[in-house]
Amino acid sequence: QVQLVESGGGLVQAGGSLRLSCAASGLIFRISAMRWYRQAPGNQRELVAAITSSGSIDYVDSVKGRFTIARDNAKNTLYLQMNSLKPEDTAVYYCNADVQSGVTTMTLSTYWGQGTQVTVSS
Repeated sequence: QVQLVESGGGLVQAGGSLRLSCAASGLIFRISAMRWYRQAPGNQRELVAAITSSGSIDYVDSVKGRFTIARDNAKNTLYLQMNSLKPEDTAVYYCNADVQSGVTTMTLSTYWGQGTQVTVSS
């Protein structure tokens, strides 16, 4: 099994910054893509940013220029640096990873963290 644990959420004023972390542990041979999603009350879960194992990155338009996704493959950890935060960034943020657990199998399984709350006050 694989566990993803997010940290770094909290309450911040508009214009402020937060850095989220997501540490993966357990039966891990290789992690392929890693992603940050968010879900605000009453809304569907939204893909915020994604990064592949080779470092290709993509962002939802609403966070481009403000958020930066990064990963440390040696530590199996995903990060999201969030700057110039806005009240509309308020949501529970989840990390997500595609993991290959076995050496002899190419099967990837997708795992989710439990989420961390980010609240931006105006």
